[in-house]
Amino acid sequence: MSESITILLVEDNQADVELTTESLENSKLHLKIHTVTDGAEALEFLLARGRHTNAPRPDLVLLDLNLPRLDGRDVLAAIKQDDNLRRIPVVILTSSDFEIDVIKSYDLGANCYIKKPVGLPEFETIVTAIENFWFTVVKLPER
Repeated sequence: MSESITILLVEDNQADVELTTESLENSKLHLKIHTVTDGAEALEFLLARGRHTNAPRPDLVLLDLNLPRLDGRDVLAAIKQDDNLRRIPVVILTSSDFEIDVIKSYDLGANCYIKKPVGLPEFETIVTAIENFWFTVVKLPER
């Protein structure tokens, strides 16, 4: 991709926001990272409503599951049920290791499920792998 890549990070933990954005900022790709901290705001961003009326359509959503106001599972369901959003890849990036969360996420249409690693080097490795896979290996639909 020669143009900029837009990523929506939906994460309520500030430390994880910083880890993810710092890891992505080391990219050789031109990334634009937008962060929202709860599920309701994520849908406002994706639907370009409220204070996000000029929000760009993301090329990828990094979605935590346990969010305030609207759970990540509900956000995922809304994305995959919307004709204008369903083709946006959604990567679940969460601390949950519960099998029920993995199954439910895939049942709702998640494109992949990644448990957040604990250490900084491991976290950077995971974020770099996400970036490489989704933006250098995979062919995504045109916007």
